[in-house]
Amino acid sequence: MADDLGKLVLRVSLGVLILLHGLFKLQNGIDGIAGMLASHGLPAFFAYGVYIGEVIAPALVILGVFTRIGALLIAGNMLVAFGLAHLQELFSLGQMGGWALELQGMFLFGSIAVALIGAGRFSIGGTGGRYN
Repeated sequence: MADDLGKLVLRVSLGVLILLHGLFKLQNGIDGIAGMLASHGLPAFFAYGVYIGEVIAPALVILGVFTRIGALLIAGNMLVAFGLAHLQELFSLGQMGGWALELQGMFLFGSIAVALIGAGRFSIGGTGGRYN
């Protein structure tokens, strides 16, 4: 039971924190991301993928349905964020001595952890199915 409760805490905290970024983008648009993509020679319409990684995927993770897929989508979203916006900080320390990308790293590695351990019993998908 404690394992399933731990999975719930990890799942919901990761999902809510990523979803807040997605809700911000729903309200304010994705022009900044489209600009970053264009500056790297990529089509600007790829920016719409952020809605998958920051709205749909966290919703799946929070609910615990297709949890592993949702977590992998979040991880992919974070890898794109690293590549577009944070590559110059990859080996940098922040002002307080920690890794400059602590938050982004926690999102990336937290989503990988959820993808590996699954949703647990306290989820809509339950423990059944290979994608939960």
